[in-house]
Amino acid sequence: MQNTLTFQDLLNDAAILSLEHQLHLETVVGGLDWHVDLAAPRFDFSGEPGLVCDRFHLLGTAAPGPGSWMWAWANPSPGFQPEVTELSATVRDLGRRHGIPELAEAEVPFDSLPGSPELPHQVLTLLTDAAKVLTGRWTAYNGEVGGGTRAAFLIEHPAFQLPEATPLGVIGIVQQAVSGLTSVTDHRRAVYSYARLRGLGPEFSADGRTLTLDAFGVQLAFDEMNRLVRTEGALTPPAN
Repeated sequence: MQNTLTFQDLLNDAAILSLEHQLHLETVVGGLDWHVDLAAPRFDFSGEPGLVCDRFHLLGTAAPGPGSWMWAWANPSPGFQPEVTELSATVRDLGRRHGIPELAEAEVPFDSLPGSPELPHQVLTLLTDAAKVLTGRWTAYNGEVGGGTRAAFLIEHPAFQLPEATPLGVIGIVQQAVSGLTSVTDHRRAVYSYARLRGLGPEFSADGRTLTLDAFGVQLAFDEMNRLVRTEGALTPPAN
């Protein structure tokens, strides 16, 4: 059977849950300074209180000079521990399996990506989101490493886990994502993927136009162009 998964599909699948994780990360580390030692390996945030990540993964770097992204597996440096870059190789292998060149090629020109982004942080967002949905690691961090180049990491720590979902929180993050993220080109797919990944029991109506979140009884309606047009249901728990 022909594989129809595309890079844009991955962006839709990842967008809402990725946004929720990044907003949660801001509440955990705020404006703390970050430090990375790729040889140790160690990734930490200093301050009060500080935090040392359990694990971290270098995905790649986006450089404004050549206007391209380089996957970490393709740019090994002496002293790097294999565990630092091995997840990027996993993404490469999955990209090759699904025929997605953005994930399979060593170097990716900025202008080959959706929307032809020009800035490194825009490129990082797209490629880390695709990596998140393929690897199940959902918290990313990126920082300046010299000359305008930025490095992207996936980082792990129990504090990065999301709190339990609530109806109001879910609807809020869905509406924020579909109205504000240019990477969301298919509201219907993005919302369904988010609800499935969040464990909300999403079920479509027979015509595929209404999505019910069984966890809350909330319904989301989509038009013929897969745009979110209506949300119905109790968004707060009943008063005792």
